[in-house]
Amino acid sequence: MIRTPLRALTRMLAVLAVVLAVVPISSTGAMAEPTSPAVTWAVQPADRNGPDGRRFIERTLDPGQVVTEHLAVRNFSDSAVVFSLKAADGYLTDKGRFNMLPSNEKSVDGGTWITVQETVTVEANGTKVVPFTITVPEDATPGDHPAGIAATVTSTGGTVAVESRVGFRVMLRASGTVTASVAISDLSTTYTPSWNPFSAGTLKVGYTAKNDGNVALTGTGKVSVDELFGLVKQEDPTQVTETLPGGVQVVDTQVDGVWGLGRLKTTVSVTPAVQGGDPTGAEIRPGTATVTTWIVPWPQLALLLLLGLLVLAYRVITQRRRRRLAQLLASAREEGRAEGRRTTPVG
Repeated sequence: MIRTPLRALTRMLAVLAVVLAVVPISSTGAMAEPTSPAVTWAVQPADRNGPDGRRFIERTLDPGQVVTEHLAVRNFSDSAVVFSLKAADGYLTDKGRFNMLPSNEKSVDGGTWITVQETVTVEANGTKVVPFTITVPEDATPGDHPAGIAATVTSTGGTVAVESRVGFRVMLRASGTVTASVAISDLSTTYTPSWNPFSAGTLKVGYTAKNDGNVALTGTGKVSVDELFGLVKQEDPTQVTETLPGGVQVVDTQVDGVWGLGRLKTTVSVTPAVQGGDPTGAEIRPGTATVTTWIVPWPQLALLLLLGLLVLAYRVITQRRRRRLAQLLASAREEGRAEGRRTTPVG
């Protein structure tokens, strides 16, 4: 069948709209040339009637509770496709994007709570709703247990298989005491002076924020720098983006307007906030860290040295001028006395 450019454009826009409506889970596997025609699809949270507008599933459940959810697989291809359905533990990449463990890694947490049928066949340009079950273990610890669920297509090229998947996150929270806690470590500073002695420099600050609570969190705080034993102080905001329990985030920021006048006391303080779910009753544990460094204020010292040299030069020149003037006055007086002796008559 030959497709017109208008039909192809319409299909492309429909695919783009659906992809933007869900949280993507990146594909895994080696690079290979697929032997089957291109397959385009989307996976979304749904109810039994079809996609329900959610971008991801978020549930707070009690230990031992069992619930049924639904997903919708939409096939935008021109032929029927058999999709593999898989659930796995979720995590955040270094760039802060949500992903789920690849098929060759075993899930040990939220991914094991989800049971879904292994495959589903979706007709060309069709949608299929699939139920899946979430079973919370009786001994589930309170807090977040992130997972993901995806529809997968495996294509082969020679002896290499490529697994491509599209899915969404399933944020599972076991009921109980919710603790949002952030620990600050590895605090370091690097000072860059301005060689203009009348202009302040910049202090680059780096630290590690670890989520040592049991729920996903974000954090807001400040970086404060004290100089001259607290007489001069600068502050700038800092932020920790979404971090899952046990996750670590390296944060780099900077504070402008720092003079670097000797002792610098740098303090980072971050207050966490519960990400998602109901934060009511949550235990909030801020994190803080302090480091003290000593900075040699070379531009200001150079200015003081220059001023000192100018003062010294002024004093030397002034003293020389005074001595010269005194010598001239003494010579004039001596000449005056000599002239007086020559003009005084002898009686």
